[in-house]
Amino acid sequence: MVDARRRKVLLVASHGGHWVQLRRLAPAFDALDVHYVSTNPGLLAEVTPALLSVVPDANLRNKMAMLELAFRMLGIVFRHRPDLVVSTGAAPGFFALVFGKLLGARTIWVDSIANAERLSLSGAKVKPFADLWLTQWPHLAKANGPIFKGAVL
Repeated sequence: MVDARRRKVLLVASHGGHWVQLRRLAPAFDALDVHYVSTNPGLLAEVTPALLSVVPDANLRNKMAMLELAFRMLGIVFRHRPDLVVSTGAAPGFFALVFGKLLGARTIWVDSIANAERLSLSGAKVKPFADLWLTQWPHLAKANGPIFKGAVL
């Protein structure tokens, strides 16, 4: 018997350049049930009729904000139960991939094109949770690291 439900994808990125890159990838998921997650509530008009969940912006300098972000992202992933989680970074995407993988989703991490000299911290940390780990710079591709398939910008 074929599963008739539409596959669910969670597309996650911080606002700014990460978001721009994620939106460039979005048409690849048009046939799926898409739910976005970002740090800016003003992005809802851009993604409607898809849904948008808003999470706090956080980084390693603010441990409490990171903890709040982790709990919020866990709730979103648990509630939506995506089949696939895709992120271009940063911290929201890291937590989305970790929790998505733990709940059985396939996961894709696309390291930001801004990371031209070395991989992002989030990208390096997410490796064990990414089914597909991509870099947008050919010189950063490695046999045991991310692979290069092109750039989105």
